[in-house]
Amino acid sequence: MSSKEVDDEMLKMVSKNSGYFVEWIPNNLKASICDVPPSGMKMSSVFIGNSTCIQEAWKRVAEQFTVMFRRKAFLHWYTGEGMDEMEFTEAESNLNDLVSEYQQYQDATTGDDEENDPENWEE
Repeated sequence: MSSKEVDDEMLKMVSKNSGYFVEWIPNNLKASICDVPPSGMKMSSVFIGNSTCIQEAWKRVAEQFTVMFRRKAFLHWYTGEGMDEMEFTEAESNLNDLVSEYQQYQDATTGDDEENDPENWEE
């Protein structure tokens, strides 16, 4: 299957189900093609969509970062190369802002949950 065919099919799917995609997450679909399928299969695929579900992963990263930064773990390696400790504080703040933004969008969902369920999407 060519990458153009994959892109065309994804575009069709997005067009048919445009009500389930939000404008505030641009380019929220990615595709990758591997010519070598798993053994016993003709082909396989993976679908990754940018949604508010990713905030859980960002929360875990933020928590781990905060624990390590508070203990100043490995900080000397970075400050020794010229980074300032303030850059880590800014990174921590940016990560927390990202989590908050995803939470804000999740809280502002519109419509019925059943209506937004991907299982109800047209193929």
